[in-house]
Amino acid sequence: MRPTSRAAALSAAALMFCVSGGLAGPSIAQRASATPAVSYTDHEGSRLSAESLGLNDATDPTTADDGFDAQAPVVTHAIAPSAPQSILQDDNAGDRPSRSLADLVGDYAGADTPDDETDCLARAVYWESKGEPLTGQLAVADVIINRSQSGRFASTICGVVRQRGQFSFVRGGHIPAAPQGSRDWRTAVAIAQIARQDLAGDAAPRALFFHARRVHPGWRLTRVASVGNHVFYR
Repeated sequence: MRPTSRAAALSAAALMFCVSGGLAGPSIAQRASATPAVSYTDHEGSRLSAESLGLNDATDPTTADDGFDAQAPVVTHAIAPSAPQSILQDDNAGDRPSRSLADLVGDYAGADTPDDETDCLARAVYWESKGEPLTGQLAVADVIINRSQSGRFASTICGVVRQRGQFSFVRGGHIPAAPQGSRDWRTAVAIAQIARQDLAGDAAPRALFFHARRVHPGWRLTRVASVGNHVFYR
């Protein structure tokens, strides 16, 4: 038999086998035909609707369930800021109460000074204002620091204190030592460190001069404060 005739015979035999139901069990097409087939002509003449497709009719929106409250607030998620909120909205940081001067003195009080400049300042505070209110002692320390930065006096704290004719407790350029075991000295050490680090407010802003209340030098200067036993000027 020729190859072409043999192939045609095999194809015909396979077709007859399928038509006669030679396969065991129903075919895929038979399992899917649960409903009568609809011709293409019938489909073309039918009108497709939302109901026939099983969709919600857009012209008749469904109502909310009885359990849904349309007026209830909706929870939304805010976008996280790029920096912590405490940094972005810290407008009142300057209004926060700082530590009191008494608390700072308690932190820095001690018998020893960290360097020569602080030692000169602590001695000046001790001899000039020991026993006065803490704000008065701090104002004295601030005047000495202001002088050292003004360009009108010596450029160091020790130089300002030793300057001739400025402080009555200085003799021949010598600043006497204070009794290091006393409470007043420990306070002076604290005041000197607080003033040098600018940790507390200035009771006599930009003051460069002061005198005791008991004297009246008649200076033609701007008076800025009167604290403790001293009057301050600039």
